[in-house]
Amino acid sequence: MSPKFKKQLKNRLVVLRAEKGWTQKDVADRIGVSRQTIISIEKDKYTPSVVLAFELADLFEKDINEVFQYVEEGEE
Repeated sequence: MSPKFKKQLKNRLVVLRAEKGWTQKDVADRIGVSRQTIISIEKDKYTPSVVLAFELADLFEKDINEVFQYVEEGEE
């Protein structure tokens, strides 16, 4: 059985980075991934693993639900 509506993972990484004054490279270096990975996550082109999502939430000292939201396609 497939869901009626397609969902997607959205994130607040750009806002959280701005609040900390960090660059994409800063975030990437702090969690051990490439800058390209951070760019792709921010642009919703790449869905991070559960572990990576939790690492990002921990880095920003946020609950994972404050960083990532699973929403209907087209919702912001």
